[in-house]
Amino acid sequence: MPVPAARWPQQLKADTLQPVYLLVGEEMLVLEAADALRARARELGYTEREVLSVESGFDWDDLARAGAGMSLFASRRMLDLRLPTGKPGRDGSKALTAYCENPPPDTVLLVTCVTWSKKHEGAWSKALDKAGVQVVFWPPRPHEMPAWIGARLARYGIQAETAALSLLAERVEGNLLAAAQEVDKLALLHSGGRMDAATMESLVADSARYDIFRLSDAAFGGDAARALRVMRGLQAEGEELIPMLGWLVSQLQIALRLATAPDFAAQARAERLWQAREQLFRQALRRAPREHWQACLAQAARIDRMSKGREGGDPWREMQRLVARIADPRGARALASA
Repeated sequence: MPVPAARWPQQLKADTLQPVYLLVGEEMLVLEAADALRARARELGYTEREVLSVESGFDWDDLARAGAGMSLFASRRMLDLRLPTGKPGRDGSKALTAYCENPPPDTVLLVTCVTWSKKHEGAWSKALDKAGVQVVFWPPRPHEMPAWIGARLARYGIQAETAALSLLAERVEGNLLAAAQEVDKLALLHSGGRMDAATMESLVADSARYDIFRLSDAAFGGDAARALRVMRGLQAEGEELIPMLGWLVSQLQIALRLATAPDFAAQARAERLWQAREQLFRQALRRAPREHWQACLAQAARIDRMSKGREGGDPWREMQRLVARIADPRGARALASA
């Protein structure tokens, strides 16, 4: 049955889970919703989880085998099917429809799609909707952003005034990930209770101000043009290269540890990442494999040697190439020379 996104938190309070969940829409919102469902499932005794990632060459018979398999360790289990494109194809549509006709007992099938529109709907999505719950998470529209930010702040016990919410919404310019990051930071800086516009102004950095944190957020968020713009602004303001490089290296090391970890979520907890930063790294790791982050670290080492006169070359120019490479592995060279 279709459930409005606004009712999703209430849906998770149920004492029993539906046999099938289809969560689709804006990537960050879908990933957060899926994390919340997994947490609720663990509370209800679904202690075993099998992940099925639909990529090129995926065998849809694996879904039937997983559904028919018996657990040796838990009486309840979750099948976590990740369908990023929202297009299962003919074989996938048949497999999903067949599964929903007779879902196995004590098993929850979670299907997530982070690309979605009306054209993605089909017999398979209708079958999942009929067998369980479907939720579409559309990104908030510009006029909805203040309320969306206010709801996230309320989770931390912060009641922001309308003017304060409008201020933050204007600063993040519709960027959900940036908004989520700012909310996480505010939760650390503000003890809770009321927040007026003046307080918000003092706690939130102006989006026009260049700083190393925004540089790394833009780079790991895949916004190469913005990252290079911030990079050039930092250079023009007289920022020293070595501290900036040190921060980027620390973030690259986190990316590499996450890329090589057998359990991303567990490693993210070990890194003590804010929820928004966890999503930032999830997106970054989808753009490039482990080898890419190793190469970026090697490039950072060359920049360090250049800045200390131990190797020829322009360290600032090479730094631009590194920032572009982090953000856009394929188009790094063209962007760096722009």
